[in-house]
Amino acid sequence: CVHTENCFVPISEIIAVEETEFNKKQRNIGRWQKMTKLHAFTVHYVKKARNHRWRCSDATFWCVDEHLCNQWIHVLKELLEMQKSRPKQLLVYINPYGGKRQGKRIYEQKVAPLFSLASISTDVVITEHANHAKDNLFEVNIYKYDGVVCVGGDGMFSEVMHGLIGRMQKDSGIDQNNPKASLVQCNIRIGIIPAGSTDCICYSTVGISDPVTSALHIIVGDCQPLDVSSVHHNNTFLKYSVSLLGYGFYGDILKDSEKKRWMGPMRYDYSGFKTFLSHHYYEGTIAYQPAKHTHGSPRDKESCRTGCYICKQSEKQLAEQNKEHGLKREEDEEEWKVIKGKFLAINAVNMSCACPRSPKGLSPAAHLADGSADLILVRKCSRFDFLRYLVRHTNQDDQFDFPFVDVYRVKCFQFTSKLSEDNESNVMDIGKKRFGQFCRDHPACCCNIVSSTWNCDGETLDSSAIEVRVHCQLMKLFARGIEEDCKDEAAYSQSSIEQLL
Repeated sequence: CVHTENCFVPISEIIAVEETEFNKKQRNIGRWQKMTKLHAFTVHYVKKARNHRWRCSDATFWCVDEHLCNQWIHVLKELLEMQKSRPKQLLVYINPYGGKRQGKRIYEQKVAPLFSLASISTDVVITEHANHAKDNLFEVNIYKYDGVVCVGGDGMFSEVMHGLIGRMQKDSGIDQNNPKASLVQCNIRIGIIPAGSTDCICYSTVGISDPVTSALHIIVGDCQPLDVSSVHHNNTFLKYSVSLLGYGFYGDILKDSEKKRWMGPMRYDYSGFKTFLSHHYYEGTIAYQPAKHTHGSPRDKESCRTGCYICKQSEKQLAEQNKEHGLKREEDEEEWKVIKGKFLAINAVNMSCACPRSPKGLSPAAHLADGSADLILVRKCSRFDFLRYLVRHTNQDDQFDFPFVDVYRVKCFQFTSKLSEDNESNVMDIGKKRFGQFCRDHPACCCNIVSSTWNCDGETLDSSAIEVRVHCQLMKLFARGIEEDCKDEAAYSQSSIEQLL
């Protein structure tokens, strides 16, 4: 470890070591000024600050013996070469239009210099239109890269994820349209440099939305497995989801906000308030299979953290179940639970969905890699009760402690709206029947909204009947999950400069 300012740094968190020209790095050298010539080397390392923020710091060591100085540099570089999880070549996609249009500037000024310092070579693609990155990933030789980095928001990440997972299935001959297909795990890691209006995935996997912190996680070669949900309609693949799949309230917010992109990030606040006032509910049927392999539950207050025990045990248990019974046979035999009702919101989350405004997220105990999703059902209730539920997302109270809220940990589920169930009837009859019912329910607005839109990681899906399946640890991120408070951390690498001394 480098010993500087009473702080020990593991070899795994050293970024680079380089020879230093003495006259370029003047310090208060005191008695060393009398020496004729000094030799020095600088160690660049990760310095951890509060709230999971990382910064690049450095420490310079002086030596009167040139040979000894070169030995130090050689040994340290050898130790860094032994860190096999570190990327050497990356493919980078930059969305220049997302968020506040700062993606290119953020990468060039904050990220590229760090990659260069760590001797990481990059191929950079600046996207020019929607799905540019996704389409490009089907064409390039992805196997020559150690990872793919996306600079942008959650939408940019989703595009890269779809391209990478889709390419892996195509190369392996897997039909993505088959909802029961066992998908091939994607071992090429994705790095997220946050530069969008929403950076929920970055916040939920690193603990902060900060470009420098994310760049340093990529450099040191962190790896966080991630569950991915596939969404199908009538044996046709629609989308993958890693964070929120929401129908009703969150779907309506997204649909309304899409018309107001000119407002920027403020559009979500405006659409959220408007959707809350409209207070629409939707009828439908949900069928789900409980995730019996998981070692946790949505209300056990066990947050997912670095090296999560629950994720590891759940993965092991799921693998054993699939080995014994086989995936298809087990699903055919296992009982489905069915729920019918009127819902203000139906949310399925693969992670907590935490963000600065909601530090605990939609499901505080959801896990990143346990092979399950938390299915949250908010039944029809008064506006006041629904507001109480929403406020719970911003504080420490149990947000599931309401009689109109149910939460289940599931490995797959199906949803069919009442409108889809009635499709066998005459279309005109349905229109009359549903219009009459909803006008009675909402006499003030005289609406006839009979179905909502799915919000799939910030993108709209219009299918009112879907099938969702969780694929355990289908992909990997350059992240390590959210660390416990680093102030009192005392676990450090045994391989250290201090020991070498």
